[in-house]
Amino acid sequence: MPLPQRILVIRLSAMGDVAMCVPVLLALKRDYPSVEILALTRKRFRSILEPLSDSSCIEADVDGVHKGISGLYKLSKEIKALEIHGIADFHNVLRSNLLGAFLKGIPKAKIDKGRSDKKRLISDPNFFQPLKHNTERYADVLRDLGFDIELKGTEFLPKQGLSPQIQEQIGLNSSKCIGFAPFAAHQNKSITLEKAKEIVEELAKKDHLSILLFGGGKKETEQLQEIANSYKNVINLASTTDFKNELAVISNLDAMIAMDSGNGHLAALYGIPVITLWGNTHPYAGFAPYAQPMENQLRVDREQFPLVPTSIFGNKKVKPYEHITNTIEVKAVVDRLNEVLDS
Repeated sequence: MPLPQRILVIRLSAMGDVAMCVPVLLALKRDYPSVEILALTRKRFRSILEPLSDSSCIEADVDGVHKGISGLYKLSKEIKALEIHGIADFHNVLRSNLLGAFLKGIPKAKIDKGRSDKKRLISDPNFFQPLKHNTERYADVLRDLGFDIELKGTEFLPKQGLSPQIQEQIGLNSSKCIGFAPFAAHQNKSITLEKAKEIVEELAKKDHLSILLFGGGKKETEQLQEIANSYKNVINLASTTDFKNELAVISNLDAMIAMDSGNGHLAALYGIPVITLWGNTHPYAGFAPYAQPMENQLRVDREQFPLVPTSIFGNKKVKPYEHITNTIEVKAVVDRLNEVLDS
């Protein structure tokens, strides 16, 4: 049976998961350059997938015209008109399964999320071991469609050019440019504002560094601006430019310091060293930024916090574990950054 030459790839959310699709699709294009990729995702994630060569994005307006069963049926009719040959469901949720059901007769494969092993990881203290990385789970979907692809840890997007406005905003006077994203969608994965200030204070002592702060939302933006106001070499980028420009800046960083959050995954797309701070979640769940060494995964002490990981996505609150990411020492972060920059 011939391999499908026009593939619909479904990944509707979240930002980090969409980002982890990119290395897999780069591997597919490298090994099968004639294959055309149509990526179905939300509008706000287009900028992540658009740099893929010979690929295009289809917007799923699941909160508008494609909402509900009738909306998904309408979306399926739009997709049928594109004459796709195969469907790679990287999401495997009710919405994507319904859409697949409407697209009858087209070869399909969907991700095995390994839910049983993930459940054991957070519930069985004797089952503490690394699970399959999510990029390999995505690659398995394509393998199920017949593609023999291999992830080599070298599948990165090229550095992007910076607009004159962004160059003026961030300045190019420092020899090294470090990104810092101290917040995450869930409090259990973030550090407190006070801890973020401590880390920035240590980094800002190094005159050869520029520290760029990333985040989103009104409250985060105000907090990050408060930090930036205290230092000449710290710049707050939160809510100051559009997402596409943020990606361009990230692609030019020398390193990124982040929580278990989307910003770390975005930096990893460009092969940027990512130092990740892990609290209630853990890299063993398979969601570490792509192709980053374990030395970059700074974790809390499990002897002190034996229930870690308390959840896979950081959305489960366990007392008194709410702020355990703060227990990662500032010195550990700075020391690892120095090692990364010196390597």
